[in-house]
Amino acid sequence: MLTTLIRRELLDNLMTFRFAAALFIMLLLIVANTAVLIEDYERRLADYNTAVKTHQQKLREKKNYMAGLAEEIKLARPPNPLSIFNVGLDKRLGNSVSAAHDLVPTLWDAFTHGADNPLFNIFTAIDIVFIFEVVLSLMALIFAYDAIAGEHERGTLRLVLTNSIRRGYILLAKYISAMLCLLVPLVMSLLLALILLTTATAVALSTDDFLRIGGIVLASLAYLSVFYLIGMLISAATRRTSTALIVSMFAWGFLVLVYPNVILVATDPPEDPRARRDTAFEQIEQLWTEFDRERLKFLHNDLVPGEEPDLGIHGYGSVGADFNSSRRTLRYYYWISIQYSEVGPRGETLVPHAQNYFRFLVPLMIKTAEQTWHVRDAALKDIYGQQAAVDRMWLNLSPIGMYDAATQAWAGTDWGSIQDFFVAARQWRRALVNYLYDTEVYAAREWFLSDKAEADWSTLPPFSYQRSGIAVNAQRAVPHLFLLVLTNFVLFMAIFLVFVRSEV
Repeated sequence: MLTTLIRRELLDNLMTFRFAAALFIMLLLIVANTAVLIEDYERRLADYNTAVKTHQQKLREKKNYMAGLAEEIKLARPPNPLSIFNVGLDKRLGNSVSAAHDLVPTLWDAFTHGADNPLFNIFTAIDIVFIFEVVLSLMALIFAYDAIAGEHERGTLRLVLTNSIRRGYILLAKYISAMLCLLVPLVMSLLLALILLTTATAVALSTDDFLRIGGIVLASLAYLSVFYLIGMLISAATRRTSTALIVSMFAWGFLVLVYPNVILVATDPPEDPRARRDTAFEQIEQLWTEFDRERLKFLHNDLVPGEEPDLGIHGYGSVGADFNSSRRTLRYYYWISIQYSEVGPRGETLVPHAQNYFRFLVPLMIKTAEQTWHVRDAALKDIYGQQAAVDRMWLNLSPIGMYDAATQAWAGTDWGSIQDFFVAARQWRRALVNYLYDTEVYAAREWFLSDKAEADWSTLPPFSYQRSGIAVNAQRAVPHLFLLVLTNFVLFMAIFLVFVRSEV
């Protein structure tokens, strides 16, 4: 009996104009948008390759270690090919970061390489998941609004129930048939998108990437199911198609367009960001003030008779500022400058003392930078991390919030995946510090001069960044996927209770 009901409902849905319209619209939107997204990805990949080459070239132009490490150590993050599905934070939190022995890299230090075209980014923000969120959710409601109310108005529901068919079978048949119909435009549009991706020379997808795409498909099905069940619930409760359609459109507008934007605007930060920033900056300034005090103390106690107190080496601190802004950031820049560029007879006598000076100074800079990182990291969590957690909690009360978080986790464009890049940057910085300690290159002449020997940049540890594995993506996506499945279960039980108690 259930099979007969499913076949009947499936034929009814497949023969409708809305199914043909859903299939045509999805194929058109996905294919056209995927072509644009691939072009955007190729541009970002070219920017990444150019940035890496530029950073390496500028570093090689520095003849001593101190100048290169202070100015030209830039670590770049390659674009994620799965950002085509859900761009998430892949383009918003910076794709390069400064790193050195005197700076532990965090999100505070991120910047964007490449020339961005703001007008182009307006169009490329419409990723594949965004189309699913808006278009397919609307189609699911259109399939569902007359599922029960329509049959009630036509009298066919009473006729079916006279055959002693269980009401649960009717609901299950309608649900399965509608989901099969919605699955057709979803799968066909994704297949065409994958064909375009695999034929694009710049896009390289691994086996894990195809598994991640499978996770995105699974989350998409759960998301569509939520909206179809919302439509069925409205249809069962109103029992009139006109009323069900109006209520469904209102529900769609609220859940998809209104609620996510209201949450992002209405939620207040847990504390005043400016006050927390200033407090952290004062702590950082105190750390580097103490560093400078130790530096001057060393120079005072290590004077050579007849030489200048600072040996021609000057150190000074400066408040950092955002690009194109005078607002304070949580970075305290510290420069060491050499007064002479060429070593004459008198300058040659200063070289051994300068080597001894840097043998003391560089480990102290490393220590102070790591103390500074703890302050900056705590402030980052307080100012941005807590706010992001509050926003995510409220967004997870809506289907679109759950779905967006799940697909970001599968694609590797969520907050945790972006943080993986900064973790890799800090691991590289630790390798750099170990290299400096092992070789004591900061005590060599080429650390601050290049007259007899130049810096050999090929001996520095290489930087490598790999996206997290599929197991990590699944671990991050499962909680949000579980919420979607739980929402489906709750909605289906609500529909069943309403439908069973209603009179036909």
